[in-house]
Amino acid sequence: MKSAVDSNTVLWGQTIIYTAYVLAIMALMAWFAYNIVRTGPSKIKPAVFYAFVAFLVTTGVSLHIITYNTIPWTKVDLHGKNTPTAQQFEITVADHKFQLPSERLDVQCGKLVEFNVISKDLTYGFGLFRSDNSMVFQMQVIPGHDNIIKWNFLKNEVLSIRSTEYSGPEGSQMIVKDAVHVTGCTK
Repeated sequence: MKSAVDSNTVLWGQTIIYTAYVLAIMALMAWFAYNIVRTGPSKIKPAVFYAFVAFLVTTGVSLHIITYNTIPWTKVDLHGKNTPTAQQFEITVADHKFQLPSERLDVQCGKLVEFNVISKDLTYGFGLFRSDNSMVFQMQVIPGHDNIIKWNFLKNEVLSIRSTEYSGPEGSQMIVKDAVHVTGCTK
């Protein structure tokens, strides 16, 4: 199961699209506020106002429908139990330490990977981060449960594991540098 884009591309695109959308909503609110406080008859008909509201609603719903297929993790999230994985890693967390199945987790590019993270004591976070400190993904790790996330890596890279939840002062030191090595991509 190959994804068309990675999380950085999705974030960049959604930032632009949703910023434009929010600016359009703010323009509507400013126009509405201006017409409430001004004196004299309004030059803009209510039909224009309602047409603009209908445009914003249609645009907002359309953005969600269009971006559904570009977000790389949605299909796996919705159908994850029925999606086979090429690799599985079980990671245990206890006493503010990640316990990996091996010192280095080697991942094949373009193959769906499952991480099952189990906490023995506190609520932690499990996140993979690039060398520039941008996040690939993260999830909350609740004690006593299987906390599973599946991911398809699209480029060769070395990733670090970090806790992304507050678990006390010691939690800020929960970093495993260069723990995940993704190889095999041709790009």
